Amino acid sequence: MEWLTSEEAAKYLKLSPRTIVALAHAGKLPAHALTGTQRRTWRFLSSELDAVMMNPPAVLNEGSSDEKSTVQ
Repeated sequence: MEWLTSEEAAKYLKLSPRTIVALAHAGKLPAHALTGTQRRTWRFLSSELDAVMMNPPAVLNEGSSDEKSTVQ
């Protein structure tokens, strides 16, 4: 289990650090908030990031099942 900073997670996913933090804040990326006095610090588990990247979004799954049902 490897913990990553937002900068390390950004490099890992090939996104900007600002995008990583925005996705974490919106709940679209698994992240763990650490309390701070002036701002929130995020940490990411590489295994959780891998799981997100391996699973397609639910919207795509729903669309593909609808297409299969209409084709049959």
